[in-house]
Amino acid sequence: MYDAPLLAGLKVIDAGSFIAAPAAATVMADLGADVIKLEPPSGDPFRHLRHAPGNPPCEVDYGWLMDNRNKRGLVLDLKTEAGREALYRLIRDTDVFVTNLPLAARERLGIGYDDLATHNERLIYASLTAYGERGPERFNTGFDSTALWARSGLMDMVRPAPDSPPAKSLPGMGDHPTAITLYAAIATALFRRERTGRGGYVATNLMANGLWWNGLHAQAMLCGAEFARRPGREDAPSALHNFYRTADGRWLQLVVIPEDKRWPRLARAIGRPDLIENPRFATRERRHENPRALIRELDEAFAAADLAEWRRRLDEHGVSYGVISTLRDIPEDRQMLESGALTALDDPEAGAKYVVSSPLWVDGAPRASPSRAPGIGEHSVEILREHGFSAEDIERLRETGAITDGSAPPVRPPPPLPEPV
Repeated sequence: MYDAPLLAGLKVIDAGSFIAAPAAATVMADLGADVIKLEPPSGDPFRHLRHAPGNPPCEVDYGWLMDNRNKRGLVLDLKTEAGREALYRLIRDTDVFVTNLPLAARERLGIGYDDLATHNERLIYASLTAYGERGPERFNTGFDSTALWARSGLMDMVRPAPDSPPAKSLPGMGDHPTAITLYAAIATALFRRERTGRGGYVATNLMANGLWWNGLHAQAMLCGAEFARRPGREDAPSALHNFYRTADGRWLQLVVIPEDKRWPRLARAIGRPDLIENPRFATRERRHENPRALIRELDEAFAAADLAEWRRRLDEHGVSYGVISTLRDIPEDRQMLESGALTALDDPEAGAKYVVSSPLWVDGAPRASPSRAPGIGEHSVEILREHGFSAEDIERLRETGAITDGSAPPVRPPPPLPEPV
């Protein structure tokens, strides 16, 4: 058993915006790293996402809490020479620098890998882009909805019916899995540094992660397969891999695999053992020849009882299924709570009782207790003092507008629209 979280003592600067890159730093913060959230004087525009049309209104800045908890806030205006020089001083004592600013912006601000590594050869520089760092689109900006969801073929394929429009993704849906990829790259580089003593450059991008998500079908296409539009639920090619509605209006998904072994279990669970010997359904081949007929039988059966009863019966018979949860189910989901997918947030200023955990655990290693996300520049002075800045140094930075410390409103108003990676 470790006395402290595994990454305690690791120093990280999160110079990213929005979700995927900052969330990789959140994983490190959850594991005990000292993560500094670096923002411009106007703040990360992600702070304003909850006010965008279509996002749920809430007094709590839920996105900021989710992806910037356990961090300390520092403002540096990297458009100023004083701000850049202050960053370079911080880099001397930093283990990991994370950013998803566009490549061209990094060059303008002097925060490319070569700019920073000259100050610290042990630095791990973690880069996230939309489309990768080589090729004709390397400078293009994008979000997970465009670079990951749309570009990978997922948006085209995940439609409820062949004549449906492309399926729109949820905000940030691909960002959090991409953050885990970036975290894995960082952890791998830290492992290499333990062996060699040198840091290095690691990268991932949204497009590659989308392709990885859609890897099974993408690889099939690369091998010459062809695809038709996925049919609607009533025309599914397999009745045993489909969605069914219960008497109380809830939905569940059946995944009856291996089919020959578990089909009789399902038939008994729904109180229809007669279906096992029915000539239309007696063999796998016959069930696949008559999916619509079997769907009708299952629709009628599942409509006769509520979800709680079906969970009891399916569990009792060992049938694999998934409850199609709503967001309102999550706060009361016992499995999420007891497994650690949700973590209690013991901070009255945070505005929430629980926070979504980063999805990895190391046996015997404690995690950092979650705390609220920082205000703009909330810890600027504290952080600079820790890195050897004198009171005079800090005052000069304040006079030039290179820093704010949370005691005054941002120097520049926040941008009206979010900035993509």
